[in-house]
Formats: sequence, structure tokens, C-alpha cells
Amino acid sequence: MIAAPGLARLGGVEPVEINAGTYYLRQLRADRHIDDRPLLMEAFADPTHRKYVLNYRLRTLDEATEYVALRAAQWAGDERCSWAIAEPTSGRLLGEVGLRELNLDASYAEATIWVHPTERGKGIATTALNAALRFGFGGLGLTEVSYRYEESNAASAVVAERCGFTLVGPEPEPAPTGERLIRWHRTS
Repeated sequence: MIAAPGLARLGGVEPVEINAGTYYLRQLRADRHIDDRPLLMEAFADPTHRKYVLNYRLRTLDEATEYVALRAAQWAGDERCSWAIAEPTSGRLLGEVGLRELNLDASYAEATIWVHPTERGKGIATTALNAALRFGFGGLGLTEVSYRYEESNAASAVVAERCGFTLVGPEPEPAPTGERLIRWHRTS
């Protein structure tokens, strides 16, 4: 199948690295050069992270290895673009940003972001999400990206606003946490 102009197909294409200015976005790694697994385990053990991310538990190196492999498989299957947010000189993992629910035919995705607890409050989420959005709109030809979060997640509201999303309002169904989900969207 030939993709429409500006619409890339991910399958078989190596995940791209993105220069996000102060940070760079790269694939999650667990190899002899860079091993994100210990910092993934730290982040996923954080009580605030656990409050909002219910579907993953990374308590062991094996679970963290599976998570890294899952993200690579999702990229290869055109399901999700996911990047580690990395410090450019050391490659140290600072968080993860992604475009999930990826539907290239409908030119749509949902943005996701989390930042390691020791790195929060530094503007990392806004910088990384803006870079991922540029890739989504410019590289993948997306025309709409949504962003959802639990109502109590005030940091996500700030990120959505700073990244140019428009508030849509509460979703009809609550999040798995039982909280109201707030939806924002942005178009190309």
C-alpha cells in the first residue's frame, strides 16, 4: 500500500530520534550501552506515577525488559510511537512521550507523557510533547491528536495548555481510577 503524501508507515522503519532542543527523544533501550530499565523501575514505583498509570507494573528487570520490548513491537506494528526523553550528553532517561491509539488511516493519535519523579517541574514534559507533536503532524501526517488525563492531574492540564491543545471537557466514562477524564485536542 502506498501512503498518502506526508503520511508515513512505521512498519519496518527504525524508530526515529528527535532533537528536542534541551533533550532528545530516542527509543527505550536495554543494551550494553544504555540501560533504561533501572530508571523505568524507579519511575513506575513512584506513588504519583502509580496513581495514574494502572496498567503497567515494572518491579523487576524482567518486567522492565518486557516493557522496552513492548514499545518496540508497538512501533513496528504501527500502534504507537514511543520515545524515551533523554538527557543529551549522558543519554539518561528522564521520562517517556508517545503517540498511542495511532490510526494512520484516520490521521489520529492520542498523546501520552510521563516524567521521572526526580525530573518533574523542569519543563521536560512540554518540550518533549511539543517535539513528538511536530513529528506526528509533520512526519506522520496526523491531523488530530487528543490528550486525556485524570481531573486531579494538574500538571497534565498545564502541559496540555502549554502545548497548544484546546480543552474539550470531561469524557462521559471515568478513567480506570474512577476519576473524571479530561479531554483536550489539537489539530494540525
